[in-house]
Amino acid sequence: MTPGNIHLLGIGGAHVDRRGQVSGMFVPGASNPGTMREEVGGGVFNALRNVVRRGGHAALLSVRGGDGAGEAVARAIAEAGIDDLSAVFLDRSTPSYTALLDREGELLAGLADMTLYEMAFARQLSRSRTRDAVGKAGAILCDANLPEAALTKLASAAAGKPLFAIAISPAKVVRLKPVLPALACLFLNRREAAALTGGRSDARPETMVADLRRAGLERAVVTAGAGAIIAYDGDRIHAIDPPEPDRIVDVTGAGDALAGTAILSMLSGVPFPEAVRHGLAAAKLCIESAQSVPDHSEPAFSDALALVPEMRAMA
Repeated sequence: MTPGNIHLLGIGGAHVDRRGQVSGMFVPGASNPGTMREEVGGGVFNALRNVVRRGGHAALLSVRGGDGAGEAVARAIAEAGIDDLSAVFLDRSTPSYTALLDREGELLAGLADMTLYEMAFARQLSRSRTRDAVGKAGAILCDANLPEAALTKLASAAAGKPLFAIAISPAKVVRLKPVLPALACLFLNRREAAALTGGRSDARPETMVADLRRAGLERAVVTAGAGAIIAYDGDRIHAIDPPEPDRIVDVTGAGDALAGTAILSMLSGVPFPEAVRHGLAAAKLCIESAQSVPDHSEPAFSDALALVPEMRAMA
């Protein structure tokens, strides 16, 4: 199956992302000089944008308010070339996420205003229009911005189709517990893995994988910032060191780039370990850009992929 024939339906976050970055050493409890920028983001939306950039066909079902931020979200979805199946609540505010970054681009703190997601997603998953969209999709991607009730409904509706997920945060990943056995792959980091299993974020890879498998998750990609990434599929465990970025501008969206690109590669028939390498190439380009989903040429992607080392088998 070629990328252009793949129809990936994303159900989850598409909201306003605000990122403030301090220009010097961060001082807690004080006013810190820096810059603020704003764009439309969200786990599923960012991942789908990477899918489309790599030649895939994607549709998005999210929820937004009838405000200026909602209009900005709608424009961004259209400009990305993604089919928009989202619901609009005229009397509600569009969700937003505000991140504070240090001067190296690493996250200091984040504030998520996601009330509409909590209220509306489960209702949307009960609608015949949504069930029809799930039935027509070749695969589904969700994120933990959906409340647990919505995720449970989605897993039931998606039975028999590949269902991928993005963890979003340690606080939200626990919502995925009831649907872990239904997932084709979960993308998460070590802190999210610890929150999901009750284990330690610094556990040995074999221990962490064993904990995740006991929780019902048969395949996952676990990141660790600049540390080694663990990708496992059943009993097969691989590790890979992410390529060194030419420079770190902003880490926002790197995990989504990894997820979207790896998913597209898997759906195109690329073996799982190699698909993760493709995802890491996209993440490298993201980290080196001020945009959460940067424009890049095919040669630039190929150059980045050439810098990604081969997976090493651990078990």
